[in-house]
Amino acid sequence: MSWFPAADANAPAPSLQEAQNDASQAAGWLEENWSTWLGAGLRILLIIVIAVVLRSVVRRAITRFIRRMNRTAQAVDGTALGGLLVNVERRRQRSEAIGSVLRSVTSFVILGTAALTVLSVLNINLAPLLASAGVAGVALGFGARNLVTDFLSGVFMILEDQYGVGDTIDAGVASGEVIEVGLRVTKLRGDDGEIWYVRNGEVKRIGNKSQGWATAGVDVQVRYDEDLDKARTAIQEAGEQMAKDEPWNERLWGPIEVLGLDSVTLESMVIRAAAKTMPGKALGVERELRWRIKQAFDAAGIRIVGGVPLEPAVEAGPDPSAGVAAPSAMANPTSPQSVNASAIAPPATGGTSVSK
Repeated sequence: MSWFPAADANAPAPSLQEAQNDASQAAGWLEENWSTWLGAGLRILLIIVIAVVLRSVVRRAITRFIRRMNRTAQAVDGTALGGLLVNVERRRQRSEAIGSVLRSVTSFVILGTAALTVLSVLNINLAPLLASAGVAGVALGFGARNLVTDFLSGVFMILEDQYGVGDTIDAGVASGEVIEVGLRVTKLRGDDGEIWYVRNGEVKRIGNKSQGWATAGVDVQVRYDEDLDKARTAIQEAGEQMAKDEPWNERLWGPIEVLGLDSVTLESMVIRAAAKTMPGKALGVERELRWRIKQAFDAAGIRIVGGVPLEPAVEAGPDPSAGVAAPSAMANPTSPQSVNASAIAPPATGGTSVSK
């Protein structure tokens, strides 16, 4: 059974004139539209070339900018200015993250604009396409809102330079030293050596202990009867000498000040000293300052709580009982030992008794 109607055998075959007319119409249609097609093709080609060249130029400019930032960080690393800035690894990771974000945004904007322009050249209605893309974006935003939140939080955190590699931070959910910063996850190394993976979207607050400056505070506990002026002078002299020595002259950002008495009891007094230091160097400054204060106190004769009294030892004289003889039991006749001895001894008589 045939699904197509059979050709009419009686229908006349197309004539040569009709074929010539059809060919003439096709040639005329091509002649009318070839210029439009050629112009559209050239416009599309030009749009693509411009988009590719512009994307390459912008990405190369971003890469050069990132490299210049890294070279600047390496030039000041290890100097006094390097202490005021961030370390090389921190700046490198931060610059690489910023460069990655900028390159991604640049590629998306340039290539997306080029694609929409090409579609408009082809006379394609963009309204349904944009509406569909908007619906898809909303659905993706609701479905992957945690991922979007982490990414956006990471972008703003890096741009605002809230923390970086080498900083000691308290992120609320975890605390420790930052070892890696990403757009989605931040890695922290805790006090016991554990590594925390903290999502940037979960961080509600950041306490950065390594930015700006740090405070080194030392409490010195002395006896209640010590001279306070003498103790203050010893601490100030130790701090002044420390500020002149290497490498403490760079780590100390201000003079060591004696703030006064922190507490007073019946047995002791606590004197507090403090100074501004380079970020992350407060612990080392505190240890060195305690060392120098202890040496200054020893030289000045200032006693701390629990110290040994500094009075000179008194030599013991000769024992007055060394030449006295030990007492004898026979020297005292009334003693119980002498009575017993006399009772046991036989009586002294001149004759001899004979028993019968």
